[in-house]
Amino acid sequence: MIRALGILGIVCAMAGGVLADARHKTRPPNIVFFLADDLGQRDLGCYGSTFYETPHLDRMAREGARFTRAYAACPVCSPTRASLLTGKYPQRTGITDYIGAPQPHQWKRNTRHLPAPYADRLDHRETTLAEAFKEAGYKTFFAGKWHLGPESHWPENQGFDFNFGGIDRGGPYGGNRYFSPYGNPRLSDGPPGEHLPDRLATEAARFIHTHRERPFFIFFPFYSVHTPLMARPDLERKYQARRAALSERDRFGDEPPRRVRLSQDHAVYGGMVEAMDAAVGKVLEALDQAGLAEHTLVVFTSDNGGLSTSEGSPTSNHPLRAGKGWLYEGGIREPMIMRWKGVVPAGLVNATPVTSPDFYPTLLEAAGLPPRPLQHLDGRSFYRSLVTGKRAVRTPLYWHYPHYGNQGGAPSAAILDGDWKLIEWFEDGKLELFDLSSDPEERVNRAELQARRARQLRKKLRSWQTEVNARWSNPNPAFNPDLPDGRR
Repeated sequence: MIRALGILGIVCAMAGGVLADARHKTRPPNIVFFLADDLGQRDLGCYGSTFYETPHLDRMAREGARFTRAYAACPVCSPTRASLLTGKYPQRTGITDYIGAPQPHQWKRNTRHLPAPYADRLDHRETTLAEAFKEAGYKTFFAGKWHLGPESHWPENQGFDFNFGGIDRGGPYGGNRYFSPYGNPRLSDGPPGEHLPDRLATEAARFIHTHRERPFFIFFPFYSVHTPLMARPDLERKYQARRAALSERDRFGDEPPRRVRLSQDHAVYGGMVEAMDAAVGKVLEALDQAGLAEHTLVVFTSDNGGLSTSEGSPTSNHPLRAGKGWLYEGGIREPMIMRWKGVVPAGLVNATPVTSPDFYPTLLEAAGLPPRPLQHLDGRSFYRSLVTGKRAVRTPLYWHYPHYGNQGGAPSAAILDGDWKLIEWFEDGKLELFDLSSDPEERVNRAELQARRARQLRKKLRSWQTEVNARWSNPNPAFNPDLPDGRR
């Protein structure tokens, strides 16, 4: 009997323990998580951009896995950030719009609906991803944009041992903005003209060298490439020359009530993308120098789609439709790269659908830590798919955005089930149904031709909205149809 159990143990080890052995060659793995701000899926060379240069991220994709169906939990920033840190859809955290957006009682725009109310801070009762790692003995480090509440709710109050630059602001709006002096109470000023992404990368690299002897969790959510649009002068000149050599520039299409950029040729934005990529490269180099590349899982993704219909419309997500602020693919489909040398197969292209809450259980599993199902209620681990390269079957993904962003979108919700995606617009109840396998640009609405499918998807969406206690936009009693549309 004992011998039989021993053989069974060996078989179990062979079947299930290989991944654990790979995870823990000497100690629990370090985690480095980069989160770009407003970066579209098509803004990296490894995703098809021919205008922006991103050599370090392209190299990271060659050395790891590149995901083609990664999604942000929301088309704007704060909800996605809260979702990632909690393992929950934004509707459960209450943070469903970017913090600082007008609440219903503050609404002054002439829109058909009033937006839903939303929570303006990340609740202390949440056990964040940083807190989970800290409880497991990790040193935790934050550098970059927080935008999840007032000072009492900043990174140091949510599980991070170090905080460089994380405050309530949604962009680098103090001091000289992307250049020192920063005017940021959690980031000391550097020499005049010091560039923010490089400074944050320097702090992360210093942390790696200082804490190389114990496992660490680095969360590096860039301020880049969010507005204000500002680039290093040398990079701006480089991309101005590149832009001048193009035969066609500033191509736009219609995304009512806005115009949408369809060409990547914005010189300042190009410089911002390259500087962000260089900051990633500095951190990866620090891992190499510290001898930690094979002991570190590195993640890179974005918080929403590229800005294409507002505030200068600096980038294009084409052929994905629209961009930030919209539930079309350009607003929610993200670049996502994960590298762990010796564990994640190099050069892997993975089509598994992934969304923001999934990172919480995935990173816990990668670190050999027990799941927290009462915390990551919505996240599903994709760790096995990551290390095997096999596409995993995923339950439907959901979105519920009962707000008017600054980019022309309107209150809406969506469900993605396989290749079928349904969008419901709250103002008039209109349904749009797209088959992404044949129509990735979302141009052919099949809601009438596939009425039964549309009803089934809407039923699933309603069930989920009830489960997460979704809040709704409501008709605006002050709306005047004779005045200009407040979406413009």
